[in-house]
Amino acid sequence: MLSVVKNIPHGSVLTYKEVALKAGSEHAARAVGSVMSRNYDPTVPCHRVVRSDGMLGNYNRGGAYIKRKLLRKEGALPN
Repeated sequence: MLSVVKNIPHGSVLTYKEVALKAGSEHAARAVGSVMSRNYDPTVPCHRVVRSDGMLGNYNRGGAYIKRKLLRKEGALPN
């Protein structure tokens, strides 16, 4: 799961469900969210994982505001 997130390119996002699918666990989207909420490894860009409904979701390193700011800086969201 972490390796999938590590490989999300700069300026791109995946949903929690897409990460789960790529990790081989189709129904593990909630588990992905749980792992991301506890991740403080700077080599894992967990801010690039978003909800399937288009909302950003939370970010354990500063909340949704910081997540939005990082994604805008990377070009994954419009300014």
